[in-house]
Amino acid sequence: MSQSYASSFSSFSSSSLPSAPPPLSRRGLLAAAGAAGAAGLAAAAGPAAASPSPASLSPTSRRRRSAALVVHNAHVFTGTSDRARHEAVAVGRDGRILSVGTDAAVRRFVGRDTDVVDARGGTVMSGVHDGHAHPMDAASRSLRPSLAGAEQTVEELQKTLTGFLEDSAEQEPDGWLVVEDWNPVGLLPHGTAPHHSLLDSLPTRRPIALRGGDGHNLWANRRALDIAKVTASTPDPAGGKIVKGADGEPTGVLKDDAQPLVSRHIPEPDETRMAQAAAKILAEAAASGITTFMEAVVGRGELKLYQRLAESGRLLQRIVPALRVETDLTKDPAAAVAYAKGLRADFGDVRGLRFGTVKVFLDGVIEHPAQTAALLEPYLDKDGRPTGHRGDLYVSARDYGRLSAAFNAEGWQMHAHAIGDRAVRTSLDGYAYALRKTGRRDLRNTTAHLQLVDPADLPRFAALGVVACMQLQWATRNTWTMDALLPYIGAERHRLQYPARSLQKRRAALAGGSDWPVDPLQVWNQIRTAVDREGMEGEGDLYRAQEGISRTSSLLMHTSGTARQLRTEHITGTVERGKAADLVVLDRDVTRCPVADISSVEVRLTLVGGTVVHDAQSSAGRAAAARVTRAAAGPRPTAYASVHGGRHASCGCG
Repeated sequence: MSQSYASSFSSFSSSSLPSAPPPLSRRGLLAAAGAAGAAGLAAAAGPAAASPSPASLSPTSRRRRSAALVVHNAHVFTGTSDRARHEAVAVGRDGRILSVGTDAAVRRFVGRDTDVVDARGGTVMSGVHDGHAHPMDAASRSLRPSLAGAEQTVEELQKTLTGFLEDSAEQEPDGWLVVEDWNPVGLLPHGTAPHHSLLDSLPTRRPIALRGGDGHNLWANRRALDIAKVTASTPDPAGGKIVKGADGEPTGVLKDDAQPLVSRHIPEPDETRMAQAAAKILAEAAASGITTFMEAVVGRGELKLYQRLAESGRLLQRIVPALRVETDLTKDPAAAVAYAKGLRADFGDVRGLRFGTVKVFLDGVIEHPAQTAALLEPYLDKDGRPTGHRGDLYVSARDYGRLSAAFNAEGWQMHAHAIGDRAVRTSLDGYAYALRKTGRRDLRNTTAHLQLVDPADLPRFAALGVVACMQLQWATRNTWTMDALLPYIGAERHRLQYPARSLQKRRAALAGGSDWPVDPLQVWNQIRTAVDREGMEGEGDLYRAQEGISRTSSLLMHTSGTARQLRTEHITGTVERGKAADLVVLDRDVTRCPVADISSVEVRLTLVGGTVVHDAQSSAGRAAAARVTRAAAGPRPTAYASVHGGRHASCGCG
């Protein structure tokens, strides 16, 4: 057997099983699982047909019925209503789950060439399904220097950026400096407003753009604004805002759909470099236990990249691309449907992609100073007095309803970005209209993020069949939820943040997502934070007693719940016979360990369709896991020395 994780595992012990099987073939696990999962991502698992017992079969038939892989000595979390104790899982040669049961029951599927893995008491469960993420954006970001969300004074920030300029001095005088993961609320002291003059004073004439880690803000210097021809007379684009000062001149901050005014001028990395970065990113996701993604903003460029990955055998996960419908196009449902169908026609045969979802931004983000999330009641000023500002609603309920009805009629599912309570209500009003027009409740229309939900709207999710896709790693007490929010919405609304338990009590279907790379990829900390509302880096819990959900609910939310959102629950999301073997083997029993320990879970093996896509003891697996650890390491840096560290070391792409 190759020197991988599986090579150190024993076969079943004689004390736990009937008579020992013949000597096992010690083939490399990766090779064995690759053969098992040849159908891999294309598997359409249905219930396995009944078949004779192995003892009654010929030697050739027994080999066909023996498992490609058996994992034993495990705590199997099936994700089903079955409460029986399961210790082992057998993976068939077609990439599907052949058997789930006790060690003794599953032992009969061990043949001469079956690879046997000792889970050492760790959990075997469905792979994590990420219902809202941006892996191709994570790949792009990994190629650029990163501020890692740091909170810094102006002087510290300028020192950091000067270091990045020195690192890329060969780009003088006209090459762009693009820096990722700028913290839009991170200038110290809190309340310091970003302005292009702070970037203009750096020792360069190069165009500079700082991309907000939230994906909703961009800060540009004067040179970049000039290249983009952004002036005092430039109108706000639909769905975006050019921030202007008291003098009417642009400050350099562009919100939401105003960002492309500058970003479209930034040269993109070449396709080969991007594909290499994307392959590394997907390996990191596999090392985190993710087997399915919904890529939450997709256009032709992302689809071409996925096509390239699939053709070169580097697409490790199942991908549901959510095709973005731009704000302007939401007013023309027929054109929007034609656009989506055109992309599906061009890329529908890419192995591993499943089309049928579109994405619309209804609002922005709620934190100060952006405050582009759409609220039912106005934001407050710093002294707690109501302002005249209720945020920005990019699509009306009428337009969203017509758009949803048009897509639903064609069998497509809607996915709405909605942070504020007014945007959430708009999504629900739109889905209610679509339901009246089409009568279709089976499409799993989804509203994502749900930072604020008006209590009156909580029962509407179940009533309308709408999935609540939540990013609960945000549900912790930190500068984003406290300093940048509490003073500006008041205590009553603040209590309503991320109402997971309130939605669950009203029978809403919950799904989970990371929104990576808005936050670092910390899958197991995310699952933990849904429970304790504190996580690894929280400064106390965020309404745990009111909104924390149970451990089991969190595990289900991030597996079968998201599989249901993505309409793949007939294939994946639970561990049961006939389902695709999209599985993870963990280093501990996540169903019983202290909740705080879930954050530090290590993934030993990840399989997709029976194919091993991560092996923690292989050289590639160790490298991917190390990148995940480095990128997610906290606390966030607060000064140049900890951010810079060589060539953008903090972004984890090394």
